Amino acid sequence: MRRLSILGSTGSIGKQTLEVVRNAPDDFTVEALTCDSDIDTLYGQIKEFKPKLCSVVNEAKAAELSKRLSAEGFSTEVCTGKEGNITAATLDSTDTLVGAIVGFAGLEPVYHAVMNGKDIALANKETLVAGGDIIMPLIKEKGVAMLPIDSEHSAIWQCLKGEKRADLERIMITASGGPFRGMTRAQLENVTLGDALHHPTWNMGGKITIDSSTMMNKGLEIIEAHHLFGISVDNIDVVVHPQSVIHSMIKMKDGSVLAQLGRPSMILPIEVALYYPERGTAIVEEFDPFDAALSNLTFERCDTEVFRLVELAYEAGRRGGLVPTVMNAANESAVRAYLTGKIAFLGIERTVFETVEKMMPSIENTALTLETIGQADTDARAYADELINGMS
Repeated sequence: MRRLSILGSTGSIGKQTLEVVRNAPDDFTVEALTCDSDIDTLYGQIKEFKPKLCSVVNEAKAAELSKRLSAEGFSTEVCTGKEGNITAATLDSTDTLVGAIVGFAGLEPVYHAVMNGKDIALANKETLVAGGDIIMPLIKEKGVAMLPIDSEHSAIWQCLKGEKRADLERIMITASGGPFRGMTRAQLENVTLGDALHHPTWNMGGKITIDSSTMMNKGLEIIEAHHLFGISVDNIDVVVHPQSVIHSMIKMKDGSVLAQLGRPSMILPIEVALYYPERGTAIVEEFDPFDAALSNLTFERCDTEVFRLVELAYEAGRRGGLVPTVMNAANESAVRAYLTGKIAFLGIERTVFETVEKMMPSIENTALTLETIGQADTDARAYADELINGMS
Protein backbone atom coordinates (compact mmCIF):
# COMPACT_ATOMS: atom_id res chain seq x y z
CA MET A 1 0.00 0.00 0.00
CA ARG A 2 1.31 3.44 -0.92
CA ARG A 3 0.74 6.24 1.56
CA LEU A 4 0.45 9.48 -0.39
CA SER A 5 0.96 13.17 0.14
CA ILE A 6 -0.47 15.02 -2.86
CA LEU A 7 0.83 18.54 -3.47
CA GLY A 8 -1.62 20.43 -5.66
CA SER A 9 -4.56 18.12 -5.05
CA THR A 10 -7.16 20.57 -6.40
CA GLY A 11 -5.49 20.86 -9.82
CA SER A 12 -5.93 18.60 -12.81
CA ILE A 13 -3.19 16.09 -11.90
CA GLY A 14 -4.16 16.11 -8.23
CA LYS A 15 -7.80 15.35 -9.02
CA GLN A 16 -6.85 12.54 -11.37
CA THR A 17 -4.48 11.10 -8.77
CA LEU A 18 -7.40 10.94 -6.37
CA GLU A 19 -9.43 9.22 -9.07
CA VAL A 20 -6.80 6.47 -9.13
CA VAL A 21 -6.99 6.26 -5.33
CA ARG A 22 -10.78 6.18 -5.45
CA ASN A 23 -10.66 3.26 -7.84
CA ALA A 24 -8.45 1.20 -5.50
CA PRO A 25 -8.98 2.25 -1.87
CA ASP A 26 -7.23 -0.89 -0.58
CA ASP A 27 -4.04 0.03 -2.44
CA PHE A 28 -3.58 3.64 -1.26
CA THR A 29 -4.12 5.94 1.67
CA VAL A 30 -4.10 9.73 1.45
CA GLU A 31 -2.04 11.23 4.25
CA ALA A 32 -1.83 14.88 3.14
CA LEU A 33 -3.40 17.20 0.57
CA THR A 34 -2.40 20.75 -0.42
CA CYS A 35 -3.66 23.58 -2.58
CA ASP A 36 -3.07 27.25 -3.24
CA SER A 37 -6.49 28.70 -2.38
CA ASP A 38 -9.32 26.45 -3.68
CA ILE A 39 -10.58 25.42 -0.27
CA ASP A 40 -14.03 24.38 -1.50
CA THR A 41 -12.54 21.63 -3.64
CA LEU A 42 -10.03 20.78 -0.92
CA TYR A 43 -12.81 20.51 1.66
CA GLY A 44 -14.61 17.94 -0.47
CA GLN A 45 -11.39 15.96 -0.84
CA ILE A 46 -10.76 16.06 2.91
CA LYS A 47 -14.30 14.88 3.58
CA GLU A 48 -13.84 11.91 1.22
CA PHE A 49 -10.24 10.87 1.87
CA LYS A 50 -9.72 12.03 5.49
CA PRO A 51 -6.03 12.98 5.37
CA LYS A 52 -4.09 13.63 8.57
CA LEU A 53 -2.93 17.00 7.28
CA CYS A 54 -3.72 19.60 4.65
CA SER A 55 -2.05 22.83 3.65
CA VAL A 56 -3.31 25.97 1.92
CA VAL A 57 -0.77 28.51 0.65
CA ASN A 58 -3.19 31.44 1.08
CA GLU A 59 -3.20 32.19 4.81
CA ALA A 60 -6.68 33.72 4.92
CA LYS A 61 -8.14 30.74 3.07
CA ALA A 62 -6.26 28.37 5.38
CA ALA A 63 -7.82 30.04 8.42
CA GLU A 64 -11.26 29.86 6.81
CA LEU A 65 -10.85 26.15 6.06
CA SER A 66 -9.57 25.45 9.59
CA LYS A 67 -12.68 27.01 11.13
CA ARG A 68 -14.91 25.06 8.77
CA LEU A 69 -13.24 21.73 9.53
CA SER A 70 -13.20 22.37 13.26
CA ALA A 71 -16.88 23.27 13.31
CA GLU A 72 -17.73 20.00 11.58
CA GLY A 73 -15.56 17.81 13.78
CA PHE A 74 -12.72 16.97 11.36
CA SER A 75 -9.36 16.19 12.92
CA THR A 76 -7.30 17.11 9.84
CA GLU A 77 -4.49 19.51 10.75
CA VAL A 78 -4.34 22.68 8.64
CA CYS A 79 -1.01 24.26 7.69
CA THR A 80 -0.26 27.24 5.48
CA GLY A 81 2.37 28.88 3.29
CA LYS A 82 5.28 27.18 1.58
CA GLU A 83 6.23 25.77 4.97
CA GLY A 84 2.93 23.91 4.94
CA ASN A 85 3.83 22.30 1.62
CA ILE A 86 7.14 21.15 3.10
CA THR A 87 5.35 19.76 6.15
CA ALA A 88 2.98 17.81 3.90
CA ALA A 89 5.89 16.58 1.78
CA THR A 90 7.86 15.26 4.75
CA LEU A 91 5.04 13.80 6.85
CA ASP A 92 6.28 10.72 8.73
CA SER A 93 3.29 8.60 7.71
CA THR A 94 3.85 9.27 3.99
CA ASP A 95 6.06 7.12 1.77
CA THR A 96 5.31 8.74 -1.61
CA LEU A 97 5.01 12.40 -2.57
CA VAL A 98 2.92 13.26 -5.63
CA GLY A 99 4.44 16.52 -6.88
CA ALA A 100 1.59 18.16 -8.82
CA ILE A 101 2.18 21.81 -7.91
CA VAL A 102 2.63 23.89 -11.07
CA GLY A 103 5.87 25.84 -11.41
CA PHE A 104 9.04 26.50 -9.44
CA ALA A 105 7.11 26.28 -6.16
CA GLY A 106 7.27 22.50 -6.48
CA LEU A 107 11.06 22.30 -6.16
CA GLU A 108 11.61 22.95 -2.45
CA PRO A 109 9.02 20.46 -1.11
CA VAL A 110 10.36 17.78 -3.48
CA TYR A 111 13.90 18.47 -2.25
CA HIS A 112 12.85 18.07 1.38
CA ALA A 113 10.78 14.98 0.60
CA VAL A 114 13.82 13.31 -0.98
CA MET A 115 15.95 14.33 2.01
CA ASN A 116 13.38 12.55 4.18
CA GLY A 117 13.46 9.36 2.13
CA LYS A 118 10.17 9.70 0.22
CA ASP A 119 9.62 8.27 -3.25
CA ILE A 120 8.67 11.02 -5.72
CA ALA A 121 5.84 10.67 -8.25
CA LEU A 122 6.62 13.77 -10.28
CA ALA A 123 4.26 15.72 -12.52
CA ASN A 124 6.05 19.03 -12.01
CA LYS A 125 8.47 19.68 -14.92
CA GLU A 126 9.91 22.79 -13.33
CA THR A 127 11.38 20.87 -10.39
CA LEU A 128 13.92 19.18 -12.66
CA VAL A 129 14.28 22.09 -15.09
CA ALA A 130 15.35 24.40 -12.28
CA GLY A 131 16.85 21.91 -9.86
CA GLY A 132 17.62 18.68 -11.69
CA ASP A 133 21.35 19.03 -11.09
CA ILE A 134 20.79 18.78 -7.33
CA ILE A 135 17.63 16.64 -7.19
CA MET A 136 18.80 13.69 -9.31
CA PRO A 137 22.10 13.13 -7.42
CA LEU A 138 20.12 13.38 -4.18
CA ILE A 139 17.64 10.77 -5.44
CA LYS A 140 20.56 8.40 -6.00
CA GLU A 141 22.18 9.24 -2.67
CA LYS A 142 19.01 8.64 -0.67
CA GLY A 143 18.04 5.51 -2.60
CA VAL A 144 14.48 6.68 -3.31
CA ALA A 145 12.48 6.24 -6.51
CA MET A 146 11.77 8.95 -9.07
CA LEU A 147 8.47 7.98 -10.72
CA PRO A 148 7.61 10.22 -13.71
CA ILE A 149 3.96 11.17 -14.15
CA ASP A 150 4.29 13.43 -17.22
CA SER A 151 2.77 11.36 -20.03
CA GLU A 152 5.84 11.79 -22.24
CA HIS A 153 8.34 10.84 -19.56
CA SER A 154 6.18 7.99 -18.34
CA ALA A 155 6.15 6.67 -21.90
CA ILE A 156 9.96 6.89 -22.16
CA TRP A 157 10.33 5.26 -18.73
CA GLN A 158 8.05 2.39 -19.73
CA CYS A 159 9.87 1.87 -23.04
CA LEU A 160 13.21 1.70 -21.22
CA LYS A 161 12.15 -1.02 -18.80
CA GLY A 162 14.38 -4.01 -19.37
CA GLU A 163 16.70 -2.06 -21.65
CA LYS A 164 20.30 -1.07 -20.91
CA ARG A 165 20.69 2.70 -20.72
CA ALA A 166 23.95 2.37 -22.64
CA ASP A 167 21.91 1.10 -25.60
CA LEU A 168 19.72 4.22 -25.71
CA GLU A 169 20.62 6.42 -28.66
CA ARG A 170 17.81 9.00 -28.90
CA ILE A 171 14.61 10.05 -27.20
CA MET A 172 11.70 11.32 -29.28
CA ILE A 173 9.28 13.40 -27.22
CA THR A 174 5.94 13.73 -28.95
CA ALA A 175 3.91 16.95 -29.00
CA SER A 176 0.36 17.63 -30.09
CA GLY A 177 1.57 20.88 -31.63
CA GLY A 178 -0.83 22.90 -29.48
CA PRO A 179 -3.51 25.25 -30.78
CA PHE A 180 -1.18 27.11 -33.15
CA ARG A 181 0.37 24.21 -35.04
CA GLY A 182 1.13 25.23 -38.62
CA MET A 183 0.89 28.97 -38.00
CA THR A 184 3.44 31.55 -39.14
CA ARG A 185 5.12 34.20 -37.00
CA ALA A 186 2.87 36.82 -38.57
CA GLN A 187 -0.22 34.86 -37.58
CA LEU A 188 1.01 34.53 -33.99
CA GLU A 189 1.03 38.33 -33.73
CA ASN A 190 -2.77 38.34 -33.68
CA VAL A 191 -3.75 35.29 -31.60
CA THR A 192 -5.98 35.86 -28.57
CA LEU A 193 -5.90 34.44 -25.06
CA GLY A 194 -9.01 32.45 -25.89
CA ASP A 195 -7.22 30.97 -28.89
CA ALA A 196 -4.20 30.04 -26.78
CA LEU A 197 -6.33 28.35 -24.12
CA HIS A 198 -8.18 26.21 -26.66
CA HIS A 199 -5.95 23.13 -26.67
CA PRO A 200 -6.91 20.58 -29.33
CA THR A 201 -6.20 17.45 -27.27
CA TRP A 202 -5.62 17.94 -23.55
CA ASN A 203 -7.64 19.58 -20.78
CA MET A 204 -5.06 21.27 -18.54
CA GLY A 205 -4.65 24.27 -16.28
CA GLY A 206 -3.97 27.75 -17.65
CA LYS A 207 -0.20 27.84 -17.20
CA ILE A 208 0.44 24.45 -18.79
CA THR A 209 -1.98 25.20 -21.63
CA ILE A 210 -0.17 28.44 -22.48
CA ASP A 211 3.16 26.61 -22.33
CA SER A 212 1.72 24.21 -24.87
CA SER A 213 0.68 27.07 -27.15
CA THR A 214 4.22 28.54 -27.12
CA MET A 215 5.73 25.01 -27.21
CA MET A 216 7.73 25.91 -24.11
CA ASN A 217 6.25 22.80 -22.48
CA LYS A 218 8.35 20.75 -24.91
CA GLY A 219 11.41 22.81 -24.05
CA LEU A 220 10.87 22.07 -20.37
CA GLU A 221 10.30 18.39 -21.16
CA ILE A 222 13.59 18.20 -23.07
CA ILE A 223 15.50 19.36 -20.00
CA GLU A 224 13.42 17.13 -17.72
CA ALA A 225 14.17 14.09 -19.91
CA HIS A 226 17.88 14.97 -19.88
CA HIS A 227 17.88 14.73 -16.07
CA LEU A 228 15.59 11.74 -15.74
CA PHE A 229 17.31 9.53 -18.27
CA GLY A 230 20.88 10.82 -18.27
CA ILE A 231 20.99 11.73 -21.95
CA SER A 232 22.27 14.88 -23.67
CA VAL A 233 19.64 17.36 -24.84
CA ASP A 234 21.18 17.02 -28.29
CA ASN A 235 20.00 13.41 -28.35
CA ILE A 236 16.40 14.41 -27.66
CA ASP A 237 14.02 15.29 -30.50
CA VAL A 238 10.58 16.88 -30.50
CA VAL A 239 8.16 15.11 -32.84
CA VAL A 240 4.82 16.80 -33.52
CA HIS A 241 2.12 14.12 -33.42
CA PRO A 242 -1.31 15.79 -33.46
CA GLN A 243 -3.30 12.67 -32.54
CA SER A 244 -1.51 12.35 -29.15
CA VAL A 245 -1.74 8.55 -29.32
CA ILE A 246 2.00 7.84 -29.20
CA HIS A 247 3.15 9.50 -25.99
CA SER A 248 6.87 9.26 -26.77
CA MET A 249 9.42 7.00 -28.42
CA ILE A 250 12.99 5.85 -27.89
CA LYS A 251 15.56 4.80 -30.47
CA MET A 252 18.11 2.16 -29.51
CA LYS A 253 21.63 1.92 -30.90
CA ASP A 254 20.62 -0.95 -33.21
CA GLY A 255 17.99 1.28 -34.85
CA SER A 256 14.99 -0.20 -33.05
CA VAL A 257 12.29 2.34 -32.14
CA LEU A 258 10.04 1.59 -29.16
CA ALA A 259 6.86 3.53 -28.48
CA GLN A 260 4.13 3.66 -25.83
CA LEU A 261 0.58 4.17 -27.10
CA GLY A 262 -2.70 5.04 -25.43
CA ARG A 263 -5.65 7.38 -25.51
CA PRO A 264 -4.88 10.94 -24.38
CA SER A 265 -5.33 10.65 -20.61
CA MET A 266 -3.20 11.41 -17.58
CA ILE A 267 -4.85 8.68 -15.53
CA LEU A 268 -2.67 5.94 -17.02
CA PRO A 269 0.76 7.54 -16.35
CA ILE A 270 -0.38 8.40 -12.83
CA GLU A 271 -1.43 4.80 -12.29
CA VAL A 272 1.84 3.46 -13.75
CA ALA A 273 3.83 5.61 -11.32
CA LEU A 274 1.77 4.82 -8.22
CA TYR A 275 1.71 1.06 -8.78
CA TYR A 276 5.38 0.74 -9.78
CA PRO A 277 6.90 -1.86 -10.03
CA GLU A 278 3.53 -3.60 -10.41
CA ARG A 279 0.61 -2.75 -12.72
CA GLY A 280 -2.85 -1.68 -11.66
CA THR A 281 -6.12 -2.52 -13.37
CA ALA A 282 -7.47 -0.58 -16.36
CA ILE A 283 -9.36 2.57 -15.40
CA VAL A 284 -9.53 4.54 -18.65
CA GLU A 285 -10.93 3.42 -21.97
CA GLU A 286 -8.35 1.16 -23.57
CA PHE A 287 -6.54 1.86 -26.82
CA ASP A 288 -8.18 0.20 -29.83
CA PRO A 289 -6.01 0.05 -32.99
CA PHE A 290 -9.16 -0.51 -35.06
CA ASP A 291 -10.78 2.73 -33.89
CA ALA A 292 -10.70 4.95 -37.00
CA ALA A 293 -10.12 8.04 -34.85
CA LEU A 294 -6.92 6.52 -33.45
CA SER A 295 -5.47 4.61 -36.38
CA ASN A 296 -4.33 7.45 -38.67
CA LEU A 297 -1.09 8.56 -37.02
CA THR A 298 0.97 11.41 -38.47
CA PHE A 299 4.29 13.03 -37.55
CA GLU A 300 5.84 16.43 -38.27
CA ARG A 301 9.03 18.26 -37.40
CA CYS A 302 8.82 20.93 -34.71
CA ASP A 303 9.14 24.36 -36.37
CA THR A 304 11.65 26.09 -34.11
CA GLU A 305 11.71 29.11 -36.42
CA VAL A 306 8.12 29.82 -35.39
CA PHE A 307 8.24 28.41 -31.84
CA ARG A 308 11.60 29.83 -30.83
CA LEU A 309 11.38 28.97 -27.15
CA VAL A 310 12.10 25.32 -28.01
CA GLU A 311 15.52 26.24 -29.39
CA LEU A 312 16.18 28.44 -26.36
CA ALA A 313 15.44 25.46 -24.12
CA TYR A 314 17.97 23.36 -26.04
CA GLU A 315 20.58 26.05 -25.46
CA ALA A 316 19.67 26.36 -21.78
CA GLY A 317 19.95 22.59 -21.43
CA ARG A 318 23.40 22.61 -23.07
CA ARG A 319 24.66 25.36 -20.78
CA GLY A 320 23.07 23.90 -17.64
CA GLY A 321 23.76 25.44 -14.26
CA LEU A 322 21.37 28.27 -13.45
CA VAL A 323 20.45 29.05 -17.06
CA PRO A 324 17.41 26.69 -17.10
CA THR A 325 16.34 28.17 -13.74
CA VAL A 326 16.36 31.70 -15.16
CA MET A 327 14.59 30.62 -18.35
CA ASN A 328 11.88 28.89 -16.35
CA ALA A 329 11.39 31.81 -13.95
CA ALA A 330 11.07 34.32 -16.79
CA ASN A 331 8.58 32.05 -18.52
CA GLU A 332 6.44 31.73 -15.39
CA SER A 333 6.34 35.51 -14.98
CA ALA A 334 5.55 36.04 -18.67
CA VAL A 335 2.79 33.43 -18.76
CA ARG A 336 1.19 34.95 -15.68
CA ALA A 337 1.31 38.38 -17.32
CA TYR A 338 -0.22 37.00 -20.51
CA LEU A 339 -3.02 35.26 -18.62
CA THR A 340 -3.88 38.57 -16.93
CA GLY A 341 -3.81 40.57 -20.17
CA LYS A 342 -0.63 42.56 -19.51
CA ILE A 343 1.30 41.43 -22.60
CA ALA A 344 0.62 40.03 -26.06
CA PHE A 345 1.28 36.41 -26.97
CA LEU A 346 4.72 36.98 -28.46
CA GLY A 347 5.59 39.10 -25.43
CA ILE A 348 6.06 35.79 -23.58
CA GLU A 349 8.90 34.83 -25.90
CA ARG A 350 10.47 38.29 -25.82
CA THR A 351 10.44 38.37 -22.01
CA VAL A 352 12.11 34.97 -21.69
CA PHE A 353 14.80 35.65 -24.29
CA GLU A 354 15.70 39.08 -22.89
CA THR A 355 15.80 37.86 -19.29
CA VAL A 356 18.13 34.97 -20.12
CA GLU A 357 20.39 37.25 -22.18
CA LYS A 358 20.52 39.85 -19.42
CA MET A 359 21.30 37.42 -16.60
CA MET A 360 23.64 35.03 -18.40
CA PRO A 361 26.94 36.76 -17.51
CA SER A 362 26.15 36.81 -13.78
CA ILE A 363 25.02 33.21 -13.37
CA GLU A 364 27.23 31.02 -15.56
CA ASN A 365 29.83 30.15 -12.92
CA THR A 366 27.64 30.09 -9.81
CA ALA A 367 27.74 26.95 -7.66
CA LEU A 368 24.42 25.11 -7.53
CA THR A 369 22.63 24.88 -4.20
CA LEU A 370 18.99 25.17 -3.24
CA GLU A 371 19.75 28.72 -2.10
CA THR A 372 21.50 29.87 -5.30
CA ILE A 373 18.75 28.33 -7.41
CA GLY A 374 16.14 30.17 -5.35
CA GLN A 375 18.02 33.47 -5.67
CA ALA A 376 18.39 33.09 -9.43
CA ASP A 377 14.67 32.38 -9.67
CA THR A 378 13.86 35.51 -7.63
CA ASP A 379 16.21 37.72 -9.63
CA ALA A 380 14.92 36.45 -12.98
CA ARG A 381 11.32 37.11 -11.99
CA ALA A 382 12.20 40.64 -10.90
CA TYR A 383 13.90 41.41 -14.21
CA ALA A 384 11.13 39.76 -16.23
CA ASP A 385 8.54 41.81 -14.35
CA GLU A 386 10.43 45.01 -15.25
CA LEU A 387 10.29 44.06 -18.91
CA ILE A 388 6.60 43.21 -18.64
CA ASN A 389 5.80 46.55 -17.01
CA GLY A 390 7.58 48.24 -19.89
CA MET A 391 5.34 46.42 -22.38
CA SER A 392 2.10 47.16 -20.55
